[in-house]
Amino acid sequence: MTSTQPERLTVDEKAALTGGASFWRTKALGGIPSVRVSDGPHGLRKTTDDGPSAIAVISEPSTCFPPAAGLAQSWDPGLAERVGAALGRECQAEGLDVLLGPGINIKRSPLGGRNFEYFSEDPLLTGAMATAWVRGLQSQGVGASLKHFAANNAETDRMRSSSDIEPRALREIYLRAFQRVVADARPWTIMCSYNRLNGVLVSENHFLLTEVLRGEWGFDGLVVSDWGAVADRAAAVAAGCDLAMPSPGDASDAELAEAVRAGLLPEAVLDQAVSRLAALADRAVAGRGTAGGYDADAHHALAREAAARSIVLLKNDDGILPLSAGASLAVIGTFAAEPRYQGGGSSHVVPSRLETPLEALSGAAGSVTYCPGFTLDGPATDPALLTEAVAAAQSADVAVLFLGLGDRQESEGFDRTTIDLPANQVELAANVAAVNPRTVAVLSHGGVLRLAPLASVVPAILDGALLGQAVGGAVTDVLFGTVNPSGRLAETAPVRIQDTSAFLNFPGEHSHVLYGEGIFVGYRWHDARDLDVCYPFGHGLSYTTFGYAGLSLAATPDAIEVRVTVTNTGDRAGREIVQAYAALPESAVARPPRELKGFDAVDLAPGESREVSIALRRDDLAYWDRRAGRFVVEGGGYEVSVGASSRDLRATARVDVAGDELRIPLTLNSTLAEVLADPVAGPKLAAGLAAMMPATDKADALGADLLSLIGSAPVGRMVSLSAGAITGDQLEQLLAEANAAQ
Repeated sequence: MTSTQPERLTVDEKAALTGGASFWRTKALGGIPSVRVSDGPHGLRKTTDDGPSAIAVISEPSTCFPPAAGLAQSWDPGLAERVGAALGRECQAEGLDVLLGPGINIKRSPLGGRNFEYFSEDPLLTGAMATAWVRGLQSQGVGASLKHFAANNAETDRMRSSSDIEPRALREIYLRAFQRVVADARPWTIMCSYNRLNGVLVSENHFLLTEVLRGEWGFDGLVVSDWGAVADRAAAVAAGCDLAMPSPGDASDAELAEAVRAGLLPEAVLDQAVSRLAALADRAVAGRGTAGGYDADAHHALAREAAARSIVLLKNDDGILPLSAGASLAVIGTFAAEPRYQGGGSSHVVPSRLETPLEALSGAAGSVTYCPGFTLDGPATDPALLTEAVAAAQSADVAVLFLGLGDRQESEGFDRTTIDLPANQVELAANVAAVNPRTVAVLSHGGVLRLAPLASVVPAILDGALLGQAVGGAVTDVLFGTVNPSGRLAETAPVRIQDTSAFLNFPGEHSHVLYGEGIFVGYRWHDARDLDVCYPFGHGLSYTTFGYAGLSLAATPDAIEVRVTVTNTGDRAGREIVQAYAALPESAVARPPRELKGFDAVDLAPGESREVSIALRRDDLAYWDRRAGRFVVEGGGYEVSVGASSRDLRATARVDVAGDELRIPLTLNSTLAEVLADPVAGPKLAAGLAAMMPATDKADALGADLLSLIGSAPVGRMVSLSAGAITGDQLEQLLAEANAAQ
């Protein structure tokens, strides 16, 4: 443990410590050792170059696990924890103290260029998967860096653009997953994002980094900037950003020290940042194990298991899948030989090995004929490649198409302009399916695709998203039924981009993005507007079937306990992801028709039944009340539905939940109806109003007709409406008495 205290250092030393030493290291100074970090999150991007050129240097090989876009489709926190632990072991072997991940921003628009690095459009699923991943990583003595905090939902103008979000959407959608991970997994560090939040640069946002993160949530770790996110060192430290990365240079350190000497930044605030750096160094030193290797074969096997669990069977008309071992295959599509298995940009890792689908299928099928089918140079169809593919499909038992998006079509640094599959791939699919009714499409992509044109011509579709280095073996396992698919979509597949919630407000203009859809993101938007979707949130088929029965609910002080019996009604063993959605039909605030509040997986043999228990946390039922400035659980009858997707709900029941006490202080701007509803002020005001009315009208003085007319008027207006019969002093006294009684 370090013994250095901030007061033992000079101002210059303190300032220097809050800036990185190089691209991947913090400074060793004043007895505080250096900490080494590495890009992640789905693999290590360790480079031998630690200078400014490190961002472009090819990294050392490591296991490339499925990126978040793929892993999220497993809906399996236990699996995510095992992946995190494996990454921690690799970090230990490579001498790394902090892995920069996971990324947990919400997928607000399908066009977001970095969606491949994030989990979901839903904060509960995101929070559950990320919490498990962080726990796994940190169990190995390696710190996580939860990112990008916060509301970093677009790549366009990402270092200047302001995410303009009203308080309820900010809290319920964009901060909720961060809050869960901070509370449940205690990450060592949090990385602040490039963007502005409501006009204030996040690296200088005291509200976000200090008031919310530390004051409300109790975060006790270090806040590090995204690389190059700090514009003003003094303002960043004052806001709660402890470490500017990478090295900002000696001149920047000197400017920060001078700001302290000039009284522009209190030295005590700088001391806090230094203390947090020292605490991080303590954690890193304590976590360092004996440098050594790890079982690369075991990690590759885990990558294959995770990839197979993450594959979603979107469609399987006439039971085309699984394939029989002796089938002859026409394997078509360049992604079969050169798979797309991870995203582009800072998270790109060099895999320790790579299984291609073509290689894996060649070892499993009776015979395989391969045709590239299309090129990635543009959307135009190559007639020769198309003719070759159609001929191969016509002579095979089954045609397997590998379709999707290439590295140049989606990556960190830019947002997509379309969610369409390239036209040459859609044309290829239509022509192949026309000559072979047993055609299967396997998709590789980091962001949502418009699948209606493909689904209309192809009878079976597997969605792999991005599956990491074991993509070939995992796809083969699912195609041939060695693994029964159990993946579920972590985001809605819309009919068209125009139907999505952010369509009119993405990616923004003039460095501002209006989050005009509020809390209605993803399936919340589609369900609230009753829009058709191609495939709903949570959707995924199996090679078997499942039945639900005996749903029961019980409210406890901390949760709604959900119990339901699930039965495997088919002839194959399989895993069902049981999803629980909650709604409050009589809510006083706007809500989606249903929201995911819990989920669990159950593995069942054919004919087997098992009771599944899911606890819906009381805190997750709460909405953000902007008047009170806090989360509030609204009392009432909650409807809880369980099923296989947000639109495949098998059973619904109702349970009463006691609400939080919420009394908003009354002011002269409170409405007449609000004051009349108050147990203290209401009767007195009602009596005063009744006394003003003619005797014949007193019975109806406060009736429904009058309240409908003036009930929404601020109570302060009663002075003029009563022609002075009710005075301002009387109202002030009345309101003071009511507020004192709260």
